[in-house]
Amino acid sequence: MKNLIQLLIFLCAGFFFASAQKSKPNVLFLISDDLNTALSGFGHPQCKTPELDKLASRGIRFENMHCQYPVCGASRASLMSGLYPYTNGTLGNAGTLRGNMPDVVTMSQMFRNNGYQVGRVSKIYHMGIPPEIIAGTATRDDPHSWDEAVNIKAPEQHAPGVSTHWSPKDKGSQTFEGVEAEGGDLVHADGMAANHAIDFLKRNKDKPFFLACGFVRPHVPLVAPAKYFDLYERDAMEAPVVPEDDLEDVPQIIRNYKRNSTTYGVTPELHKGLLEAYYASISYMDAQVGRVLDVLEELGLDENTIVVFTSDHGYMLGHHHKFQKQHLFEESTRVPFIVSVPWIKKQHGKATKHITELIDLYPTLADLSGLKAPKNLHGESLALLLKNPSSAGWRKDLAFTISRNGGESIRTHDWRYTHWGYGEKGQELYDLKKDPGEFTNLVGDPKYSASMKKLKKKLLSKRMNAGYSVERFGKKRK
Repeated sequence: MKNLIQLLIFLCAGFFFASAQKSKPNVLFLISDDLNTALSGFGHPQCKTPELDKLASRGIRFENMHCQYPVCGASRASLMSGLYPYTNGTLGNAGTLRGNMPDVVTMSQMFRNNGYQVGRVSKIYHMGIPPEIIAGTATRDDPHSWDEAVNIKAPEQHAPGVSTHWSPKDKGSQTFEGVEAEGGDLVHADGMAANHAIDFLKRNKDKPFFLACGFVRPHVPLVAPAKYFDLYERDAMEAPVVPEDDLEDVPQIIRNYKRNSTTYGVTPELHKGLLEAYYASISYMDAQVGRVLDVLEELGLDENTIVVFTSDHGYMLGHHHKFQKQHLFEESTRVPFIVSVPWIKKQHGKATKHITELIDLYPTLADLSGLKAPKNLHGESLALLLKNPSSAGWRKDLAFTISRNGGESIRTHDWRYTHWGYGEKGQELYDLKKDPGEFTNLVGDPKYSASMKKLKKKLLSKRMNAGYSVERFGKKRK
C-alpha cells in the first residue's frame, strides 16, 4: 500500500511538472524592407513608431545589429540560411538561394521539418518591388521553406492620391516617388499583408506555428495612406548633416556610386519631402505590425510566441551625400532588431550594444525552441544576450559585411575597416570613437598604419571563414 501511494505521488508530480512546461513556442517573424534604424525606439525621435516601441518594451533591442550584404536578395538569403553570402553563393539579387544550395535547410524549413505549420506572407526572399507587388508574384521564393504562402497584389505607385517625385535625376524603378494615397490601410500592400498574417494566426492558433510576414515599406515607392503623411510636418524634417567634402577621401570606385549630385538630384527642399514620405511609410508599416501583434494577444498566443522584428539592411538618406543601399557605411549595414521572448521577462525593455549579425537569428530561434539546427551555421545564438544584454560572455567582436565591386567591411566596437576590389581599388579606415559619422578616412595617416594592418588581417581571416575561395570567386587575395 505504501509503495502504491509513493507511485501515485510520483505520477502526480510528473504530471504537474509536465503540465507546467511550455508547449512548443510559436515564432512570429516580421521583416521590413529597406528600413534603417530611423525608429523612435532606436533614438530617432523624428520618426513615429509607437507599435514597434511597444514591442521593444516587451523585448530586447539589439542596437549594434548588422546585415551581411546591404541588398535585399543577398541579405535575405543569408538570414534565412544562417550562412554568409560567400558560402550560400547569393551575392546580389540574381538567382535563388535554393538554386545555389540545393540541399540547404532554411530557418523556416527547420521548423517545418519539426512539425510546425509554417507560413509566408509577402516578401521574405527577394522580390522585385514594386513590379512583383503589382503583379502579385514571388518568382524567387523557396517553396521548400513553407507549408503555405501568400503573395500580395497592390497598386503601389499607381494608387490614387498625390504623387511626387523627390529624386528628379533618377528615372529608374527605384526612384523616390512618394504617394499620399487615397483609401485606408487595407487597400495597400502592408495592410493586406497584415490581414493575411492575422488570418494565419486565427487558423493555426491551436498548433505550433512559424509565421514569416514581410512588410514592403519603406521600400520605394513610398506609398502610405494620407493620414500617415499628416503625422509629419515637412518643413520640420532634418536631413543628415554631412561635411561638404565628405567623399573626397574615399576610394574612386565608390565615390560617385549613388551619389546625390550625379544620380538623384535631391535638393534641400526636396530632401524634406523625401524624408516625410520615408517616415510616413514607416509609420504605416508600424501600424500594421501593431494590428498583427494585437490579434496575437487577443488570441492568447502572446505568452507562448517568440516575436522578432528586423529589416533586411540599412538605407542611406543623404548620409555621405548618397542614397539607398549597397554601401558599406554604418547607415547601410546596421539594422533595427527586436526580439521578444515572453518567458524571459526580466530584461524586457532593455537594449544590448554588443556586436551581432543577422545570421545569428537562425541559431537563436533553434536554441529558444529546443530544435536541432544544421551544424554548418555561421551565426551564434543570441540567447545569452536575451537573458543578460550586457553579458561579458558574448564573444563576437566584429560584424562582416560584403557588397558589390569586391567591397568587404568589418565593423568592430572601435573601428570600421573596408576595402574594395578585394583590396585592389582602395581602402577605408574609420575611428568610430572619435568619428562615429565615418567622415574621415584614416588610411593615409601613418599613425594608424598598425591598426589598419591588424584590422586587414582580421578581415582576411574572416573572409576565409565566411566561405570565400579563389577557386570559386576567381579573385586573388590581397
